[in-house]
Amino acid sequence: MEIKIETKTITLENIQPYILCVTLQRPESRNAINSIMMQELRDLWHSLYVDQKNYRCIILTGAPPAFCAGADLKERNHIDLATWRKQHTLLEQAMLAMLDCPLAIIAAVNGAAYGGGLELVLASDFAYAATTAMFSQSEVKVGLMPGALGTQHLPRACGLQRAKELAFTGDAFTATDALQWGIINKMCEPDQLLQEAIKTAQKIVTNAPLAVKQVKKAMNMSQQLDIKSGFIYELEAYNQLLSSHDREEGIQAFNEKRKPQFTGE
Repeated sequence: MEIKIETKTITLENIQPYILCVTLQRPESRNAINSIMMQELRDLWHSLYVDQKNYRCIILTGAPPAFCAGADLKERNHIDLATWRKQHTLLEQAMLAMLDCPLAIIAAVNGAAYGGGLELVLASDFAYAATTAMFSQSEVKVGLMPGALGTQHLPRACGLQRAKELAFTGDAFTATDALQWGIINKMCEPDQLLQEAIKTAQKIVTNAPLAVKQVKKAMNMSQQLDIKSGFIYELEAYNQLLSSHDREEGIQAFNEKRKPQFTGE
Protein backbone atom coordinates (compact mmCIF):
# COMPACT_ATOMS: atom_id res chain seq x y z
CA MET A 1 0.00 0.00 0.00
CA GLU A 2 1.40 3.37 -1.00
CA ILE A 3 1.09 6.20 1.49
CA LYS A 4 -2.01 8.11 0.53
CA ILE A 5 -1.98 11.33 2.50
CA GLU A 6 -2.00 14.84 1.10
CA THR A 7 1.03 16.82 2.17
CA LYS A 8 1.92 20.49 1.98
CA THR A 9 4.70 20.71 4.55
CA ILE A 10 6.50 17.40 4.11
CA THR A 11 7.63 15.48 1.03
CA LEU A 12 7.71 11.70 0.78
CA GLU A 13 10.14 9.97 -1.57
CA ASN A 14 10.80 6.27 -2.00
CA ILE A 15 14.50 6.91 -2.67
CA GLN A 16 15.49 3.23 -2.83
CA PRO A 17 13.62 -0.05 -2.40
CA TYR A 18 12.03 -0.10 1.06
CA ILE A 19 13.62 3.26 2.06
CA LEU A 20 11.29 6.23 2.55
CA CYS A 21 12.81 9.71 2.82
CA VAL A 22 10.61 12.16 4.74
CA THR A 23 11.67 15.78 4.25
CA LEU A 24 10.32 18.64 6.32
CA GLN A 25 9.46 21.12 3.59
CA ARG A 26 9.02 24.67 4.92
CA PRO A 27 12.43 26.14 4.04
CA GLU A 28 11.16 29.71 4.16
CA SER A 29 10.61 29.27 7.93
CA ARG A 30 13.59 26.93 8.47
CA ASN A 31 11.10 24.04 8.53
CA ALA A 32 9.35 25.31 11.66
CA ILE A 33 6.55 23.04 12.83
CA ASN A 34 3.12 24.55 12.20
CA SER A 35 -0.27 22.97 12.78
CA ILE A 36 -0.40 21.58 9.23
CA MET A 37 2.96 19.87 9.62
CA MET A 38 1.87 18.43 12.97
CA GLN A 39 -1.20 16.89 11.34
CA GLU A 40 0.71 15.58 8.34
CA LEU A 41 3.37 13.93 10.50
CA ARG A 42 0.66 12.38 12.66
CA ASP A 43 -1.08 10.98 9.58
CA LEU A 44 2.21 9.69 8.18
CA TRP A 45 3.18 7.77 11.33
CA HIS A 46 -0.35 6.40 11.63
CA SER A 47 -0.31 5.15 8.03
CA LEU A 48 3.04 3.43 8.57
CA TYR A 49 1.72 1.79 11.72
CA VAL A 50 -1.17 0.29 9.75
CA ASP A 51 0.79 -0.95 6.74
CA GLN A 52 4.57 -1.26 6.32
CA LYS A 53 4.60 -3.54 3.27
CA ASN A 54 6.47 -1.13 0.99
CA TYR A 55 8.87 0.32 3.58
CA ARG A 56 11.41 -0.99 6.07
CA CYS A 57 13.36 2.15 7.03
CA ILE A 58 12.66 5.89 7.16
CA ILE A 59 15.14 8.75 6.81
CA LEU A 60 13.87 11.99 8.34
CA THR A 61 15.55 15.21 7.19
CA GLY A 62 14.84 18.85 6.44
CA ALA A 63 14.86 21.01 3.33
CA PRO A 64 17.98 23.22 3.41
CA PRO A 65 19.11 25.35 5.10
CA ALA A 66 17.81 23.76 8.32
CA PHE A 67 16.58 20.51 9.80
CA CYS A 68 13.84 22.09 11.92
CA ALA A 69 13.82 25.38 13.85
CA GLY A 70 11.15 24.14 16.28
CA ALA A 71 7.59 25.33 16.71
CA ASP A 72 6.33 28.07 14.40
CA LEU A 73 6.04 30.89 16.92
CA LYS A 74 4.71 33.28 14.27
CA GLU A 75 1.65 31.04 13.91
CA ARG A 76 1.23 31.09 17.69
CA ASN A 77 1.53 34.84 18.05
CA HIS A 78 -1.60 36.37 19.63
CA ILE A 79 -3.66 33.17 19.43
CA ASP A 80 -6.02 32.39 22.31
CA LEU A 81 -5.27 29.66 24.82
CA ALA A 82 -7.92 27.29 23.50
CA THR A 83 -6.45 27.46 19.99
CA TRP A 84 -2.93 26.96 21.35
CA ARG A 85 -4.01 23.83 23.22
CA LYS A 86 -5.85 22.51 20.18
CA GLN A 87 -2.77 22.95 18.01
CA HIS A 88 -0.53 21.31 20.59
CA THR A 89 -2.88 18.33 20.75
CA LEU A 90 -1.96 17.64 17.11
CA LEU A 91 1.72 17.68 18.09
CA GLU A 92 1.07 15.33 21.00
CA GLN A 93 -0.73 12.91 18.68
CA ALA A 94 2.10 13.14 16.14
CA MET A 95 4.79 12.39 18.71
CA LEU A 96 2.88 9.46 20.19
CA ALA A 97 2.31 8.07 16.69
CA MET A 98 6.03 8.45 15.97
CA LEU A 99 6.81 6.46 19.11
CA ASP A 100 4.52 3.69 17.87
CA CYS A 101 5.97 3.59 14.35
CA PRO A 102 7.41 0.05 14.00
CA LEU A 103 9.93 0.96 11.30
CA ALA A 104 13.50 2.10 11.91
CA ILE A 105 13.75 5.91 11.78
CA ILE A 106 17.08 7.61 11.07
CA ALA A 107 17.29 11.38 11.49
CA ALA A 108 19.66 13.05 9.01
CA VAL A 109 20.25 16.43 10.64
CA ASN A 110 21.39 18.75 7.88
CA GLY A 111 21.18 22.05 9.79
CA ALA A 112 19.73 23.67 12.89
CA ALA A 113 17.61 21.42 15.12
CA TYR A 114 16.17 23.66 17.81
CA GLY A 115 13.35 23.10 20.28
CA GLY A 116 10.85 20.78 18.66
CA GLY A 117 13.40 20.07 15.94
CA LEU A 118 15.74 18.55 18.50
CA GLU A 119 12.79 16.61 19.91
CA LEU A 120 12.18 15.08 16.46
CA VAL A 121 15.84 14.05 16.36
CA LEU A 122 15.59 12.48 19.80
CA ALA A 123 12.35 10.67 18.91
CA SER A 124 14.10 8.98 15.97
CA ASP A 125 15.83 5.66 16.59
CA PHE A 126 19.21 7.28 16.01
CA ALA A 127 20.65 10.27 14.17
CA TYR A 128 23.49 11.31 11.89
CA ALA A 129 24.33 15.00 11.59
CA ALA A 130 26.25 17.28 9.28
CA THR A 131 29.38 18.79 10.79
CA THR A 132 27.67 22.18 10.45
CA ALA A 133 24.49 21.19 12.33
CA MET A 134 23.56 23.04 15.51
CA PHE A 135 21.23 21.94 18.29
CA SER A 136 19.36 23.50 21.20
CA GLN A 137 16.63 22.60 23.67
CA SER A 138 15.66 26.23 23.60
CA GLU A 139 12.07 26.47 24.89
CA VAL A 140 12.90 28.22 28.18
CA LYS A 141 14.11 31.22 26.18
CA VAL A 142 10.49 31.95 25.19
CA GLY A 143 8.82 31.07 28.48
CA LEU A 144 8.02 27.47 27.60
CA MET A 145 9.45 24.02 28.21
CA PRO A 146 9.90 20.99 25.96
CA GLY A 147 6.48 19.64 25.06
CA ALA A 148 7.28 16.94 22.50
CA LEU A 149 9.00 14.33 24.69
CA GLY A 150 12.16 16.40 25.16
CA THR A 151 12.22 15.98 28.95
CA GLN A 152 11.93 12.22 28.45
CA HIS A 153 14.29 11.59 25.54
CA LEU A 154 17.10 14.07 26.24
CA PRO A 155 18.08 12.59 29.64
CA ARG A 156 18.00 9.10 28.12
CA ALA A 157 20.34 10.26 25.36
CA CYS A 158 22.93 12.28 27.24
CA GLY A 159 22.31 11.71 30.96
CA LEU A 160 20.20 13.64 33.44
CA GLN A 161 22.75 16.26 34.51
CA ARG A 162 23.75 17.16 30.96
CA ALA A 163 20.11 17.25 29.87
CA LYS A 164 19.22 19.61 32.72
CA GLU A 165 22.08 21.92 31.79
CA LEU A 166 20.98 22.03 28.15
CA ALA A 167 17.27 22.48 28.92
CA PHE A 168 17.77 25.00 31.76
CA THR A 169 20.11 27.24 29.73
CA GLY A 170 18.71 26.71 26.24
CA ASP A 171 22.30 27.02 25.00
CA ALA A 172 23.12 26.00 21.45
CA PHE A 173 25.61 23.18 20.95
CA THR A 174 27.50 21.77 17.99
CA ALA A 175 27.40 18.45 16.18
CA THR A 176 30.72 17.65 17.84
CA ASP A 177 29.10 18.17 21.25
CA ALA A 178 26.06 16.13 20.22
CA LEU A 179 28.30 13.25 19.15
CA GLN A 180 30.36 13.38 22.34
CA TRP A 181 27.22 13.44 24.51
CA GLY A 182 25.45 10.56 22.73
CA ILE A 183 22.71 12.62 21.09
CA ILE A 184 23.83 11.67 17.57
CA ASN A 185 25.65 8.56 16.32
CA LYS A 186 27.81 10.02 13.57
CA MET A 187 29.04 13.30 12.08
CA CYS A 188 29.25 13.61 8.30
CA GLU A 189 30.38 16.22 5.84
CA PRO A 190 27.25 18.10 4.71
CA ASP A 191 27.39 16.78 1.15
CA GLN A 192 27.76 13.20 2.42
CA LEU A 193 25.09 13.22 5.13
CA LEU A 194 22.17 11.79 3.17
CA GLN A 195 24.36 9.18 1.47
CA GLU A 196 25.69 8.01 4.84
CA ALA A 197 22.13 7.70 6.16
CA ILE A 198 21.15 5.79 3.02
CA LYS A 199 24.11 3.40 3.42
CA THR A 200 22.94 2.51 6.91
CA ALA A 201 19.31 2.26 5.77
CA GLN A 202 20.41 -0.17 3.05
CA LYS A 203 21.94 -2.44 5.68
CA ILE A 204 18.74 -2.30 7.73
CA VAL A 205 16.37 -3.09 4.86
CA THR A 206 18.35 -6.18 3.82
CA ASN A 207 17.71 -7.70 7.25
CA ALA A 208 14.50 -9.49 8.23
CA PRO A 209 11.92 -6.71 8.72
CA LEU A 210 9.94 -8.56 11.39
CA ALA A 211 13.13 -9.11 13.36
CA VAL A 212 14.11 -5.42 13.15
CA LYS A 213 10.64 -4.42 14.36
CA GLN A 214 10.81 -6.82 17.31
CA VAL A 215 14.29 -5.58 18.24
CA LYS A 216 13.01 -1.99 18.19
CA LYS A 217 10.06 -2.86 20.44
CA ALA A 218 12.21 -4.74 22.94
CA MET A 219 14.92 -2.08 23.06
CA ASN A 220 12.36 0.68 23.58
CA MET A 221 10.87 -1.29 26.46
CA SER A 222 14.33 -1.67 27.99
CA GLN A 223 14.12 1.99 28.97
CA GLN A 224 10.97 1.37 31.01
CA LEU A 225 11.50 -2.03 32.65
CA ASP A 226 13.93 -3.58 35.11
CA ILE A 227 16.31 -6.01 33.46
CA LYS A 228 14.42 -9.20 34.36
CA SER A 229 11.09 -7.80 33.19
CA GLY A 230 12.82 -6.59 30.05
CA PHE A 231 14.19 -10.09 29.47
CA ILE A 232 10.68 -11.53 29.71
CA TYR A 233 9.51 -8.97 27.14
CA GLU A 234 12.51 -9.83 24.94
CA LEU A 235 11.68 -13.53 25.02
CA GLU A 236 8.06 -12.87 24.10
CA ALA A 237 9.23 -10.82 21.12
CA TYR A 238 11.78 -13.52 20.22
CA ASN A 239 9.21 -16.31 20.35
CA GLN A 240 6.93 -14.45 17.94
CA LEU A 241 9.65 -14.70 15.29
CA LEU A 242 10.01 -18.48 15.50
CA SER A 243 6.94 -19.19 13.39
CA SER A 244 7.82 -16.60 10.73
CA HIS A 245 8.70 -17.44 7.14
CA ASP A 246 11.67 -15.09 7.40
CA ARG A 247 13.18 -17.10 10.27
CA GLU A 248 12.98 -20.25 8.14
CA GLU A 249 14.40 -18.39 5.14
CA GLY A 250 17.24 -16.89 7.15
CA ILE A 251 18.41 -20.21 8.58
CA GLN A 252 18.05 -21.97 5.23
CA ALA A 253 19.94 -19.24 3.38
CA PHE A 254 22.76 -19.40 5.92
CA ASN A 255 23.15 -23.12 5.44
CA GLU A 256 22.94 -22.81 1.65
CA LYS A 257 25.55 -20.01 1.71
CA ARG A 258 23.34 -17.51 -0.12
CA LYS A 259 21.73 -14.16 0.64
CA PRO A 260 18.29 -14.51 2.25
CA GLN A 261 15.22 -13.12 0.53
CA PHE A 262 13.10 -11.73 3.34
CA THR A 263 9.43 -10.97 2.75
CA GLY A 264 8.35 -9.66 6.15
CA GLU A 265 6.16 -12.72 6.76
